[in-house]
Amino acid sequence: MTDTTPIKGNLADAARRARFWSLLSFDRLITGQVIHLVYWAGLSVIVVAAFSVIGASIGVAWRDAAEGNFTSILLAIPVLVVGLLVVGGMGLIWRACCEFFVAIFRISDDLAALRRVAEADAER
Repeated sequence: MTDTTPIKGNLADAARRARFWSLLSFDRLITGQVIHLVYWAGLSVIVVAAFSVIGASIGVAWRDAAEGNFTSILLAIPVLVVGLLVVGGMGLIWRACCEFFVAIFRISDDLAALRRVAEADAER
């Protein structure tokens, strides 16, 4: 029986070096995978902004309510509604921006696959 561990090890090392070189030479793009993390990080900032809007509207409502002046409560309702609409719009715009980048990188992947097919057909 022969031991094939060194061959497998050499193949694994060669595969690691090829992956590393493809990252250095921009043959393989990693932003497509990173954009998902960027999306969730931005979405968490938008959620914090939503909680800030809710806190601001409560602060506006309580500002004069302690003195018996309830007009500030009427002011707090539009602050809450407009603030949450703005935050919702920010979420939609953020999603659209991230989808744009994902689409661009998928187009890049599709073009790379088409190039490989064309090169394979040209070799025949």
